[in-house]
Amino acid sequence: MGENAEKSLVGGLRAVELHYRVIRDISSGQIAAYQSQTRLNSPKLGVLTPEKFRDVCEITNQAVRLFYLELIQALEAYKTFTERELNFSWVSVYMPVRFLKEAGAEKTLLEYFSRYEVPTSRICFELSEKLLEETDGQAAQVLQHMRNRGFHFMIVNFGGDTCPMMRLSGFSVDYVLLSPEVANFLGSGERSDNAVKSIVGFVNDIGAEPIADGVYNSRQAEMLYSFECSYCAGSLAGKYMTERYVRRKSDA
Repeated sequence: MGENAEKSLVGGLRAVELHYRVIRDISSGQIAAYQSQTRLNSPKLGVLTPEKFRDVCEITNQAVRLFYLELIQALEAYKTFTERELNFSWVSVYMPVRFLKEAGAEKTLLEYFSRYEVPTSRICFELSEKLLEETDGQAAQVLQHMRNRGFHFMIVNFGGDTCPMMRLSGFSVDYVLLSPEVANFLGSGERSDNAVKSIVGFVNDIGAEPIADGVYNSRQAEMLYSFECSYCAGSLAGKYMTERYVRRKSDA
């Protein structure tokens, strides 16, 4: 799977196209990182967002093939954002859990990062909550080994109704993107607020950085910050946009 396939066009658009949104530092309001979201441009079905194709891809090896295309765009985006003199820590890209169990996964990643001359710490790999269903220890072991190589990982959609929270303690990740359901509990009452505070505290206690998703007003952000959640994403931080629109305000 190479760059030519990645750059194939559908109706003038990339068949696989990453969009990006800001993750903000709550205290300063500054950009902390960029989270990507993949869109598939289908000639028959139009634009497909992840909720319409991820589950199907995960059943087959298509998920790994798609990952290579997404990884190339993320690496290219990192270099483009750096050339635009944007100040950020990393760009995220989705990684299917099954990739962690592929033979030679770490070697393959190192080859890609070397080819594009991108430090391993500047791309953060998003892992779905399906990671928490892995019980044989293999994924956890590979994850820890890759982190020792400098790669960063973030589990997403954590804290939702169906998320087995306690299993997170068995996996070493750098960041935990909380489900939008968590932020929605804020302001519903003292018990709800305490529940959110407990989830944030749990993430901090296992040595990961919590990032609140679905944050849409400053009151939520202030409450989260008081609970020791330093980062947020959602409508308050900024919406997803294509790479060409990700620029400094002075350049926009």
